[in-house]
Amino acid sequence: MKILLHVCCANCAIYPVKILREQGQDVTGFFFNPNIHPYLEFKRRLDTVKDYADRSDLAVIYREEYLLANFLSQVAANPSGRCPYCYQSRLEETARFAAENSYEAFTSSLLYSRFQNHAAIREQGLALGQQFGIRFLYEDFRKGWNEGITISKSMGLYRQQYCGCIYSEQDRYAPRDGN
Repeated sequence: MKILLHVCCANCAIYPVKILREQGQDVTGFFFNPNIHPYLEFKRRLDTVKDYADRSDLAVIYREEYLLANFLSQVAANPSGRCPYCYQSRLEETARFAAENSYEAFTSSLLYSRFQNHAAIREQGLALGQQFGIRFLYEDFRKGWNEGITISKSMGLYRQQYCGCIYSEQDRYAPRDGN
């Protein structure tokens, strides 16, 4: 099956790519991440995906636009609700591209992360699959969490410490109330 894999970052793509290839799938990556901020972080993650793709012989379609203003205009009024918008926007672009370019299915490396809401990703993926007339391939890649980390470290890949958006960076680094 010809599958378009939304790639949030190189580290999260490693295990899904491995498993999909082991299943005999024809996998192409799709880098579209308007949530990643600041720009230097976006660039570093993009460069790391390019490095991983070259080293693992993974074809990747790159959407390299830095869409800070668009992302913030959608989530600034309600930062606590940012994740559903973030999932939806990235999965929608992936589904659209997959449907328009003769892929048989789409999925996301977000399904590798233990920190993402799998139920929300699955629900949105299935709905977008219906909307665009393409199959959403749900697979729980979290079982390969440790294996993916080991491989990324052995490859010397940049390993980011927050999800990507400015609010997740704040959650990681800023003092919390009461501390």
